[in-house]
Amino acid sequence: MQLAADGIWLATAAVDMRTGIDGLSLHVQQALGRPPCDGTAYVFANRRRTRLKLVCWDGTGVWMCLRRLHRGQFVWPQADEACWQMSAEQWRWLVAGVDWQRLSAPTPAQW
Repeated sequence: MQLAADGIWLATAAVDMRTGIDGLSLHVQQALGRPPCDGTAYVFANRRRTRLKLVCWDGTGVWMCLRRLHRGQFVWPQADEACWQMSAEQWRWLVAGVDWQRLSAPTPAQW
């Protein structure tokens, strides 16, 4: 999925996937301390990390998208912070189910 958002932020804590646009927007405000209508995409995952929900305000309305993996899990950052910003390239790898955190890791030392 190609995003035209000003930024992509992952909410590190798991959320209930039954939560809709209003509940996720409230979560962005209260738990993340960010304005939900700032043109940024906010991404949430369930506890098992098999589903993602994305909420993004585009100036006219709010988009909410769902992505589900049939096998495996989405790679998620550690919960050191409430939210974590990622690049467009990292986003493309994340939704493909690839370990996007290893893409920027240094190469192992040659033996």
